Amino acid sequence: MSIKTQRIASNIVKEISYILAYEVKDNDIKFVTVTDCKLTTDLSYAKIYVTVLDNNKKETTLKALKDASGFIRKELAERIDIRHIPELEFVYDESIEYGKKIEDLIEKIHDEEN
Repeated sequence: MSIKTQRIASNIVKEISYILAYEVKDNDIKFVTVTDCKLTTDLSYAKIYVTVLDNNKKETTLKALKDASGFIRKELAERIDIRHIPELEFVYDESIEYGKKIEDLIEKIHDEEN
């Protein structure tokens, strides 16, 4: 990813986090954390990685984010100065769960040694 693409992705993460926290009124989208954004080189598509506080509401939250993506794009157009706002695809970020699993395994191995 070029520096320009990284800068735009960083701005998208910051602005979407703000929009979800303060602008969106849907209760299914509360407690969503935006962790990363991957942009295509032509800036036409953005994959937004999110985590939720309650894993039981993961599917309903992703559906609510998909439904609100038009509103979020409109708000991004007002906040970010680029010609075309990318299509947004929200994806659940499993890296935090994976990291926790690895951490638990390391802790288990450490406990078995002692």
